[in-house]
Amino acid sequence: MANPKEIRVAIAGVGNCCQALLEGIEYYRQNPQDMRGLMNVEIAGYRVTDIRPVAAFDINAGKVGHDLSEAIYVAPNMAYRYPGVKVAPYGVTVQMGPVLDGNPPHLAEFVPSSQQKPCDIVDVLKQSGAEMLLNFIPTESHQAARAYADAAIKGASIGFINGMPTLIASDPEYQRAAIEHRVALIGDDVKSQLGGTAIHRALATLFCTRGVRLLQTYQINYAGNTDFANLVARGKSKHKTKQEAVTSLMPYPVIMSTGFTHVPLMKDRKTSIFWIDGANFGNAPLHLEAKLEVEDSANFAGVMVEMIRYLRLAHDRGVSGVLDSASAFLAKHPPTQIPDMQAWEQLKEFVAGKRER
Repeated sequence: MANPKEIRVAIAGVGNCCQALLEGIEYYRQNPQDMRGLMNVEIAGYRVTDIRPVAAFDINAGKVGHDLSEAIYVAPNMAYRYPGVKVAPYGVTVQMGPVLDGNPPHLAEFVPSSQQKPCDIVDVLKQSGAEMLLNFIPTESHQAARAYADAAIKGASIGFINGMPTLIASDPEYQRAAIEHRVALIGDDVKSQLGGTAIHRALATLFCTRGVRLLQTYQINYAGNTDFANLVARGKSKHKTKQEAVTSLMPYPVIMSTGFTHVPLMKDRKTSIFWIDGANFGNAPLHLEAKLEVEDSANFAGVMVEMIRYLRLAHDRGVSGVLDSASAFLAKHPPTQIPDMQAWEQLKEFVAGKRER
């Protein structure tokens, strides 16, 4: 008999983020007393260990056709390995997804594309019993992202969590489709658990509330994973989501730049550099610089386990469309940008049943 609390997820893109998510879930299963690193131990009774993958899609020849438990460790994956954790076979075979714009030449150097025929995504989703599809495919893979969104929302009528910068939850077409097909959406582009965007937003808010005029700022990020190899070549949408996540909070125009560099030696460890020029009392100059180092994919996974449980809660309540509070608190480019603490309060109201979305 199926576990009624089980949250059945399908995953598009078996890369570092997928590895960190699944291995992290297994970490908490094997260490039930260790709740460090979780925003919420439970959300409406759901724990991270209730999350179960039931379908997966990729295009890497070394991953397609293999059990998901093996595929998450195939190169170029290099996410942080949780000490002592061993992932048992899931009985889930990675299916060949549509290539479209998902493997341009600069990524093909790392990812040998399978020659298998792409599967019928809708059929796989329906057969698996997945309740939602998680989008982890590379930035700027707009055609492929929309193919997965179409299959989940319009084809299989299941929820969709957009972890990447392609605008899905912010697109009126998909908002209408989600309502029509009675499914929920969260997105767009994960705001990492404690990453560059969250910190930059907090600093911008601090400047604003303390009366310090933020004049200009930049954020530089570098790491050695394929995500950064991709961002260097085609990071336009990531620049947009990062910049708007910060500048949208300010009551006046702010000059902001973002940059990405691929440093192979760093592997999946990401460094963020923050640089801010401001003016305080009497227009006296003020300058701030800060640095963050974090395991990039684990930082992503810490937010994804939240998004998954919020989407399941919406499913239980029959709520469809964009989950505004979850998107505003957990995504870089939600349909509506609001300050993080306000979004956090609204999210608590959503869980308590005082807010529909």
